[in-house]
Amino acid sequence: MDQSTRYADLSLNEADLIKGGNHILVAYKMAPKPGHTYLEAAAHFAAESSTGTNVQVSTTDDFTKGVDALVYYIDEANEDLRIAYPIELFDRNIIDGRMMMVSFLTLTIGNNQGMGDIKHAKMIDFWMPPRAIQLFDGPATDISDLWRILGRPVKDGGYISGTIIKPKLGLRPEPFAEAAYQFWLGGDFIKNDEPQGNQVFCPLKKVMPLVRDALCRAQDETGEAKLFSANITADDHYEMIARADYILETFGEFADHVAFLVDGFVGGPGAITTARRQYPKQYLHYHRAGHGMITSPSAKRGYTAFVLSKMARLQGASGIHVGTMGYGKMEGEASDTILAYMIERDECQGPVYYQQWFGMKPTTPIISGGMNALRLPGFFQTLGHGNVINTAGGGSYGHIDSPAAGAISLRQAYECWKSGSDPIEYAKEHKEFARAFESFPADADKIYPGWREKLGVAK
Repeated sequence: MDQSTRYADLSLNEADLIKGGNHILVAYKMAPKPGHTYLEAAAHFAAESSTGTNVQVSTTDDFTKGVDALVYYIDEANEDLRIAYPIELFDRNIIDGRMMMVSFLTLTIGNNQGMGDIKHAKMIDFWMPPRAIQLFDGPATDISDLWRILGRPVKDGGYISGTIIKPKLGLRPEPFAEAAYQFWLGGDFIKNDEPQGNQVFCPLKKVMPLVRDALCRAQDETGEAKLFSANITADDHYEMIARADYILETFGEFADHVAFLVDGFVGGPGAITTARRQYPKQYLHYHRAGHGMITSPSAKRGYTAFVLSKMARLQGASGIHVGTMGYGKMEGEASDTILAYMIERDECQGPVYYQQWFGMKPTTPIISGGMNALRLPGFFQTLGHGNVINTAGGGSYGHIDSPAAGAISLRQAYECWKSGSDPIEYAKEHKEFARAFESFPADADKIYPGWREKLGVAK
């Protein structure tokens, strides 16, 4: 059934839709299957996303037609499809009237992703009007709260050196806590890796007191505050709350040094919102494990990593992993800086839409995935600043001297970039950074050719 006469209006102007503020706009890369025209498939896509059915039904009235999703722009040659969704379409909480991410996802990437006339469709950007921004939770805490704990300025407090306990699985409680202590002697922030929780060989209620003790000992020895991001992800929000409450009770006077890590992609919006609303004073660390199955450039359906990051800010994530922009081990490129800019700034141009956040707190870019001190100066140069959390697992525990030395080398890499120094010359005066060259020789050869001769290191 051709629904283009009802679910498409190409006379609509995008600038007017944005000025009106009554629609959520969504841009897709969409291609129909052979035998279907682009506009026909696009209209069917919009219909399935909103009020449509595959047949005419007697229960449709004029009001229902007034909340149709409408195709307002198509560019078949570039697979560019844009749809305007009336804000009234989206589900609201009965307890407080706020919007919910599950409703946004249900409509915009719901059944339309599996329709028989659609070859592929991937969301590449969306625009939220001011009223929608008001109705999403947004972050309750941000990186300034961590800087405050670390005793730094709350504006431009700089790089937070972090790590992930390695190996990600297989450590019993005592070696787990010892690994944390060894890093904290030089670094700031440790996160549970995403699979770490309550394994039978490392029970949560046994390991957390030991981690708290390691944090206290490291703080006493260094005179510096330390931070820990504890994984509370679970299927059941009661289980999440039980884990969170136990962790806060265990850390006691240092409970504010604890962030809560939630696997937001596999756990879904419900897990993120549970943590955001139940524990608004804790830094909410959005881990995106599994996202590559749909966000990878090789995937033709779902949504992009950019879209995921933007949704995370709306949901209330204090920080989210954004990749390494081509400098680490994961898929990515330098243009991925837009992921960071969109979540940390109050307004930013996305791939399609210019988004204003109207004072919503920022979400911190968390950088992880194969990073070490040698890769950081180039990364900071690409990003343009160092106000990020970097969790370098191998980059810390793979340092030739110790995890603490690895952590210090990360900090030194930031100071090297910030001061505008030449990394080779800087290394001559900073042992931990210099030893990173020997720790990661393949990277050193690639990024700093001739480093051995310049640093006097034998082959």
